[in-house]
Amino acid sequence: MCGIVGAWREGCDLSGPVARARQHLRHRGPDDLGLWSDSSAGIALGHTRLAILELSQAGHQPMSSACGRFHMVYNGEIYNHGELRERLRLSGWRGRSDSETLLAACSAWGLERTLKECVGMFALALFDSIERKLYLARDRFGEKPLYYGYAGGAFVFASELDALRALPGFDATIDRTALSLFLRLSYVPAPRSIHRHIRKLPMGTHLALTARTLASGILPDPQVYWSAAEVSLAGDRDSLELSDTEALEHLEHTLGTAVRGQMIADVPLGAFLSGGIDSSTIASLMQANSARPVRTFSIGFDSLDYDESRHAREVARHLGTDHTELTARAEDLLALVERMPQVYDEPFADSSQLPTCLLAALARPYVTVALSGDGGDELFGGYNRHRQVQEIWPRLAGVPRSVRKGLARVLLAVPAQVWNGLAAAYQGTTDGSRRIRMLSEKLQRIAEVIPSADEAELYFNLVNAPWPSPPLIEEPRLEPAGAALPLLSTSAHRMMLADALGYLPDDILVKVDRATMAVGLESRMPLLDHRVFEYVWRLPLRMKLREGRGKWLLRQLLYRHVPRELVDRPKMGFAVPLAEWLRGPFRPWAEELLRRPDLEHLGLDPHAIRRLWMEHLAGRRHWQYQLWNVLMFRAWAAEQDRSVASRAAALLEPQPAWR
Repeated sequence: MCGIVGAWREGCDLSGPVARARQHLRHRGPDDLGLWSDSSAGIALGHTRLAILELSQAGHQPMSSACGRFHMVYNGEIYNHGELRERLRLSGWRGRSDSETLLAACSAWGLERTLKECVGMFALALFDSIERKLYLARDRFGEKPLYYGYAGGAFVFASELDALRALPGFDATIDRTALSLFLRLSYVPAPRSIHRHIRKLPMGTHLALTARTLASGILPDPQVYWSAAEVSLAGDRDSLELSDTEALEHLEHTLGTAVRGQMIADVPLGAFLSGGIDSSTIASLMQANSARPVRTFSIGFDSLDYDESRHAREVARHLGTDHTELTARAEDLLALVERMPQVYDEPFADSSQLPTCLLAALARPYVTVALSGDGGDELFGGYNRHRQVQEIWPRLAGVPRSVRKGLARVLLAVPAQVWNGLAAAYQGTTDGSRRIRMLSEKLQRIAEVIPSADEAELYFNLVNAPWPSPPLIEEPRLEPAGAALPLLSTSAHRMMLADALGYLPDDILVKVDRATMAVGLESRMPLLDHRVFEYVWRLPLRMKLREGRGKWLLRQLLYRHVPRELVDRPKMGFAVPLAEWLRGPFRPWAEELLRRPDLEHLGLDPHAIRRLWMEHLAGRRHWQYQLWNVLMFRAWAAEQDRSVASRAAALLEPQPAWR
């Protein structure tokens, strides 16, 4: 795992600016620094290395091909690189790194064929010095980040925005549409970035930039080499007719192959273990393929309503792993929350980012690579909404929308504390358990989604944070609710695909990548092996949703390794008691960020946001997710102001443009 950065502008020596920008990626690659430049071509490639395979200088990057034509920087892992080496049938290898294998394959087969042959996660830049052409590429699911655009007349790219911001001529203008989307989704969806002139390379694509295109200042269109949407459509049209036993055997073989491939490393390796279905399955398969106890890690909370660490502990004990856990308190996370704008290079507001960062920091002293169970929900229908949409919409559609809107107003008119009091009285308890508090949250969510005009809007309302009034002073027009998706045979599959194309790469994978790379830890996700994805999408829906629950087939696989009583329980997710923390220990920090002048300066409506804040503090409504989005953006913007001031103060004289 590494960090990459580069720039191309003909007639310039870019080695100095790229070398300086590279320093902003040291957390991604603490083991080595590399730089290659060609002043005649006006290009420079920078690299920071986290050594995983081939720890010697034989794995140093940037790397040039044996013929001298191609030059590459690459971030990721190619899990089948040993097989590719055998097929290339070359001699004189410099070392055992997958970087060398990838470069040799590109040289022998061309980029597109190489991308299709690779099993792995990656973001790469490849410069062809003969044709004067620069290629960028990103893995099938977007596990590894890659930003690109123009700055000061140069084409630039990097693993993280902080490296681009350090380059001359960078335009930090905020994309107001991206900001509006962020305030609803909690992340900035690709291909947008928070900056108007910078893009994210979409998952499963590559692009080629020629000298002529560079001179025009035009951004080339990315080209798709693998499409999750096309895979899902093909699987939906040609599903496998297998018995339960046959389907289970094939899943165990396919996922087991992925796990074994991702256990290859020259450094210590472990696994994140929450005690849920996905992570327990990965840990089980790892332990089944290891001669010694696998290292596993989990985070718990001092609030039992949100603590799953005891379940992880029981699974670890059954599997015989070497388990390490940490119980987090609100005070620990309050200290961490102020670092979030430094960890996440653009606004990001999935509150599970906090325990994810703690988990990565917990694991790093023991291992350099950690496998996780991410991707299981999108593949096997694990989110409640995958069931809810197909169960709820047929009932809602039969009720006039005007009636549904009226019911929503009635539900929202009753304060949250009244609903909680009624629930506590009905159940004969006065405690503040999560189960009681969740009733008012669920009723509020019901009121927010039942006015939906169609199934797509219902899904969109279930996954975003609806605002009662626009949060921006000048609200841009947003794209229609719901992405344009293939017409699949079931609404559940359609929602699962929507999550795989949006929520997974732009929320889950961003969360894990930044949290792990902030401490120099590589994360790997066997459930996102494209061979697993292609197989599971050919299975009928009954293999995923059955008996009123998701992940049916994955559960059957886990039951072969872990007793079902250890893992069968309602889905909790990596949740934190955000609503309570904002009313309690996080309140002073939040109050400081929600000052009116600062909000107005950023184009946010202070009146709308203050109204939500007061309603939340009073317990009348639950606005923690909307408020968290505002707070994370406000904190990010403040960090950007500090960074700009710091860079300016460090300069003895104004920096010229590219030279």
